[in-house]
Amino acid sequence: MRHLYRPFVAAVLATGALTSAAACSSSDGGGSGGSASGAYTFWDPYPQFDASSDWAKRVANCGASAGVTVKRTGMDTTDLGNKALLAAQQGNAPDVMLVDNPVVSTLVQAGILNKARDLGLDTSTIQPNIIGAGTLDGAAYGVPIGANTLALYYNGKVLKAAGVDPAGIKDWATLTSALQKVKAAGKKGITFSAIGTEEGSFQFLPWFWGAGGDLTKMNDPGGVAALSLWKDWLAQGLAPKDVLQNTQTTSWQEFATGKYAFGENGTWQLANAAKAGFPYGVINIPGQHGGSAPVPTGGEFVTVPVQRKTGRYAVSTKIVNCLISPTSLLATDTTLSYIAPLAAVQKEQVERDATLKPWVSAVAAARGRTSNGLGTKYPVISQQLWTAVQSALSGGKSPQGALDTAQQAAASHS
Repeated sequence: MRHLYRPFVAAVLATGALTSAAACSSSDGGGSGGSASGAYTFWDPYPQFDASSDWAKRVANCGASAGVTVKRTGMDTTDLGNKALLAAQQGNAPDVMLVDNPVVSTLVQAGILNKARDLGLDTSTIQPNIIGAGTLDGAAYGVPIGANTLALYYNGKVLKAAGVDPAGIKDWATLTSALQKVKAAGKKGITFSAIGTEEGSFQFLPWFWGAGGDLTKMNDPGGVAALSLWKDWLAQGLAPKDVLQNTQTTSWQEFATGKYAFGENGTWQLANAAKAGFPYGVINIPGQHGGSAPVPTGGEFVTVPVQRKTGRYAVSTKIVNCLISPTSLLATDTTLSYIAPLAAVQKEQVERDATLKPWVSAVAAARGRTSNGLGTKYPVISQQLWTAVQSALSGGKSPQGALDTAQQAAASHS
């Protein structure tokens, strides 16, 4: 998860769950069972990659290897989800589409994605926790192109000046003590994203789950403890108040100033970390009472939307396989700075870059946000969760009160 995402369940409801989706078709190309022709459309949530980028070239090359031209469009994750629903209703669904993993269940409910097995796409060797984010009722609706997750980057220079050994951070108490020492030494503590979007929920989940929080019971003691931790950090000046507006990108920019001891961020910042100009390291986010907190799986699934002209599926599948087959994944995930969803490719990644080792471990232990039967309930829950975080950190409500309101609102939508 590296891009902005907001729930678009309302769009599904507004289109009547797109009951006509099975009749959708692409605007050009072969008919049912026939040969496909024309440009193949490819949508992804990477608007930051223009036509000259390595990613765009990789997509184009995969089209060429399948014998077709690919017309790629990158857009914000929110726009992509909404436009996918509308395009399916109008019969203009793209041939191939990358979507943030929590979005998969919503699109499946709308009836606009093909099952991976029906296309002959093999998901049997993908790590269960990664494929699980796009699996409903035992069927995978796409293939993860890679995975990312969260950890704590630290500035070795700041910690050394404050007399803090990062190896001694084992739980919330030792982390808070380290932040207090950093502040006493005249530096800044920790920055993260608590913005009122999916990015805020994504960054809060390790602390929420690390205290035993349950997304179906957000106002239980674990959730209250996690929100109280963040609120206390702001009250003590250990975290900046602008976390309420920080995206993961602006949070990283704060950490990159060199003034902060810690920054919660993702795998995708590794290249930027190498350019930061100060010695850095990475540790797992600690659980409340010790151990590593569960972290959410981020990343996208490459999917093939339903078309009336099923003759296009063969070429679409070739394009997908070009991106995600075991022989291709290393190049794809290196381009995106992702961790591969296959153990064998992860091993290759670590052999090439040892700094990826803690990230591989973190991804292996990560949880899918829509797992455990949450599915399309997750976007509603997440919206209430980030609203509670905003309310508590801004001083509008107590952590308990904010989560009580969130739980009541989420329950009313179930």
